Amino acid sequence: MEYQHLSAEELKNQIEQTKQREAELQKALNQRWQAEKSELAQEVRDIIESRGHDVEDIMSHLMPSSRRRRAGSGVKKAGSGNYTRYVDPENPNNVYSRGVLPRWMKEKMAALGLDSGNKDDRESFKANHLQPIQD
Repeated sequence: MEYQHLSAEELKNQIEQTKQREAELQKALNQRWQAEKSELAQEVRDIIESRGHDVEDIMSHLMPSSRRRRAGSGVKKAGSGNYTRYVDPENPNNVYSRGVLPRWMKEKMAALGLDSGNKDDRESFKANHLQPIQD
């Protein structure tokens, strides 16, 4: 598309539409990843059970003992102190759980025109631009 003939306002609208589309695509990607993980987990359960084994017993052989102790820590449970962790899909070293927002998250929110001090903006950013980590 030629952009030279567009006014500043039209270009701004194009950018906003692109951001909205990106957010929609990111949300769809996150949902697809979750669905695929669930499907894969069910396939693995079916294989284990079809061979006459207990799923929990086999899982104990798959995960190192330190990770088994933390299993399920990615999902918040009332009163448990376990909170969902989020990762930046563009940089897996950027992880956020809760509390003070890291600089990378504030910068990304500001670049998208979101206010890191606004709860709705934070929730929108987490839902549309980060991926939840399922431990």
